Amino acid sequence: MTLFTKDVNGDLFICQIYVDDIIFGCTNEKLSHDFGDMMSREFEMSMIGELNFLQVKGGIFIHQEKYCRDLLKKFKMGDCKPISTPMSTNEHLDADLDGKPVDQSTYRSMIG
Repeated sequence: MTLFTKDVNGDLFICQIYVDDIIFGCTNEKLSHDFGDMMSREFEMSMIGELNFLQVKGGIFIHQEKYCRDLLKKFKMGDCKPISTPMSTNEHLDADLDGKPVDQSTYRSMIG
């Protein structure tokens, strides 16, 4: 994980990168939007919206509840029954060599 910070004329810009995920923000909303626009022009990426966070004892918990709800709504699963773990966590999965290809971009699309 890499964390970048920059002072831009008195405003604080923060950008955190982990593998292929990026979280960024700024005390100046226009600078944050400009950075997102520039990154989208330069790289193939999806902007999934604002993060929500909750400060708790021992740290900050970051979540994307609204994004998840919008994603469920988009795929007509808004009324689905929630479950903590939808499958066994100790099973070994093998490649389905006879399976049909899946367009991964369908599940990475922007909400909105």
